[in-house]
Amino acid sequence: MKKLKEQIMSMKRIYLVLAGAVIVLLIACITIVLLYQNALRPVSSKSKEVQFEIKEAETMDSVLTRLEEEGIIKSAAFAKWYVKFHDAGHIKAGTFVLDTSWDTAEVLAYLNDANAALAKQATITLPEGIWAKEIAAKISEETSVSKEELLALWNDETFLKKMIEQYDFLDESILNDAYRVKLEGYLYPETYSFLKESSAEEITVRLLDEFDKIYQEYRKDFEKSSLSTHEIVILASMIQFEASKAEDMYLVSGVFYNRLGIDMPLQSSVTVCYALYNDFAHASDCETNADIDSPYNTYQHNGLPIGPILNPGKVAIDAALHPQESDYLYFIADIYGDGTVYYAKTFEEHSALVAKYLNQ
Repeated sequence: MKKLKEQIMSMKRIYLVLAGAVIVLLIACITIVLLYQNALRPVSSKSKEVQFEIKEAETMDSVLTRLEEEGIIKSAAFAKWYVKFHDAGHIKAGTFVLDTSWDTAEVLAYLNDANAALAKQATITLPEGIWAKEIAAKISEETSVSKEELLALWNDETFLKKMIEQYDFLDESILNDAYRVKLEGYLYPETYSFLKESSAEEITVRLLDEFDKIYQEYRKDFEKSSLSTHEIVILASMIQFEASKAEDMYLVSGVFYNRLGIDMPLQSSVTVCYALYNDFAHASDCETNADIDSPYNTYQHNGLPIGPILNPGKVAIDAALHPQESDYLYFIADIYGDGTVYYAKTFEEHSALVAKYLNQ
């Protein structure tokens, strides 16, 4: 009888353990379901349209990660589950206008619809080393925004103050009334897809967002530099203009640092090009107008020019942050030939190079 009672008690304990395990499992399942449902809800109750581009051959994981990073869906991890359960992985390349008030199911359904990709979009390539006014002209050719509207916005102090609050790489250095274009240097060269009906502000934010990606990549280097972020951008713009080949950019950067280190005028002819601005037609103009009165002219003013002289790319920015050490104090570019850059340690060596390659 005692043995039977022990067996019954043992069975009860087993049942209690099993019942407890089932309850825990049910709670876990309910929790996961609730987390899953919540993770698929919209990120916002307010409607806000966001332009999102999917590139050819981009993976589903990459798209979901970017959707989360850009605040369009709550969770890439739970979205992956949704994709598997609902066969929603047939995304299409193109540019889509999404809404932050959509839930994950709506977003993915839209991205799986080839007809949803925008037909009215413009793909514009902005090459490294062009001026803000050239960027404005290129964009105006493909969109409804005029060149004048863009340039006005890029000099609008109210708008610029808003951008300074939004981006860590901008500060009040750009609010200089002597600048030709206050956002010169920060309009990042890249290939963009814009809605043809995009506003000047939307376009500008896209350009600044691309610059911000580079800034965040090099943020620690910017912070370690003896130059301010704005000074690095100024220097990078000069490097981009002076050196046509990536390998020259680091040596050219080193020459500028050498000169700055001994308070020697930079005497960069490309700053004369920008000083000439609308009167600049050929590189030779920059060699013959070193006496032009302009705060951009580094023949007339020591140190860096007053502001950036074009919009540099990643390599030029990297070179401005990581100059190649050398004993060179001079260089020239063969503007009448293939653009090869020649370096010299002394003024005599430099004069010989000028006589050989530039005195034509």
